[in-house]
Amino acid sequence: MSSHPRKGPSHLPGDPRPNRQLERAIRVNHAGEYGAKRIYAGQIAVLGNEECGDTLRHMAEQEQVHLDAFSKELNERRIRPSALSPLWHVMGYALGAGTAMISEKAAMACTVAVEEVIDEHYAQQRDWLAGEGKEPELVEMIERFRQEEVEHRDIGYENGAEDAPAYPLLTGAIKKGSKLAIWLAERV
Repeated sequence: MSSHPRKGPSHLPGDPRPNRQLERAIRVNHAGEYGAKRIYAGQIAVLGNEECGDTLRHMAEQEQVHLDAFSKELNERRIRPSALSPLWHVMGYALGAGTAMISEKAAMACTVAVEEVIDEHYAQQRDWLAGEGKEPELVEMIERFRQEEVEHRDIGYENGAEDAPAYPLLTGAIKKGSKLAIWLAERV
């Protein structure tokens, strides 16, 4: 018998290993930015010729920069993308076009809901990576992208998101769906 107390594992079964956790973070960020690109594509297809069209294109352009950056991370680190990309392709577009068909304010409510979830998600990643003292360039990139997502959220509020029909119900459903998409994209 050892006189030393037994130490438990540093992580529990099912917890990702540290390098695997980083892979998951990059995979989910890539999937999320791809989904965001598709949401804006759907919104632009419906509202692109309306007064909000330029605003939607501005946000879509920023999402494309984010997507390109995480695509580069996937390639350089040899991380596989989410196997659910075909789902994000269809669901993102459907969410964007569907909310835009309801109204411009519903499209903005969609933006608010998604960006609030992403703000929280990116802040958690930033804090985890910074706490580990690893990947300072990735931490900086995530924080820069988080700030742009907050800008998108604020644009949604400024453009009447809270006046959308059934705003609490609509945003609540979109937030739950976004959180589920994050959970799935990390794993699949």
